[in-house]
Amino acid sequence: MKRFFSKKFLKGLKIFLVIYFLIGAALYFFQEKLLFHPEKLPANYRFEFNTPFKQVDVPLDNETNLSIVQFTVPDSLNKGVVLYFHGNKGNINRYAPFADHFTRNHYEVWMIDYPGFGKTTGKISEDRLYTDALILYKMARSRFSTDSIIIYGKSIGTGIAAQLASIRDCRQLILETPYYSTQSLARRLFPVYPSLLKYELKTADHLDKIKVPVTLLHGTDDWTVPYGESKKIIEEHPQVKLISFKDGKHNNLHTYPKFQQAIDSLLIY
Repeated sequence: MKRFFSKKFLKGLKIFLVIYFLIGAALYFFQEKLLFHPEKLPANYRFEFNTPFKQVDVPLDNETNLSIVQFTVPDSLNKGVVLYFHGNKGNINRYAPFADHFTRNHYEVWMIDYPGFGKTTGKISEDRLYTDALILYKMARSRFSTDSIIIYGKSIGTGIAAQLASIRDCRQLILETPYYSTQSLARRLFPVYPSLLKYELKTADHLDKIKVPVTLLHGTDDWTVPYGESKKIIEEHPQVKLISFKDGKHNNLHTYPKFQQAIDSLLIY
């Protein structure tokens, strides 16, 4: 009887280990599909929005394009520019409605699509995300002074925004639903696996290098990027300000009057 159960146990253990390693391999090799959910657009696609904007395509080489949309305000009212790094779904069309939070305060909003999103082409990687962000910043600097540039990240874009603010001057950094790092987030979602991520996106690690104000916006009922990620950030970086939204989820903070009030107060010149 003891021998029978021993064999049964070993067989079950083998099955468990096979399943464990198969899931781990899938998490590693298909992590781009888990992290990023892009919607591509054809090269000849023309954006259409109800607010004034400019569509800019930057050819990085013969095969690679960087797609940018600049939501504009009249020059006579222009206070600066918000460099907006969006979330992991769709393309600029999904995030364009949020530009109004800033244009109503007389700030232009410049959004880029990541590789594979919208009209941006090429292979996605962490280095490419940082490189494209720097290109956007350099374009902004050709028109705006550093104290007129605000860097804004939403969800997956918070790691990109934080890295950019750590290497280039700006007026302030605003992070909506940020994560401490993608590894920290992965440990919450897949605690039984060691770090398997090719994308580190260490948001918190960049904050000590940033000398301008940093503000976090996070809902307490966010299941996608748990509120605990922001709490962890401010525990280690007390200079960072956290604005919480009671019962707020990952994609509905913009529906809170407090959210627009927070944006308005942060954009006071």
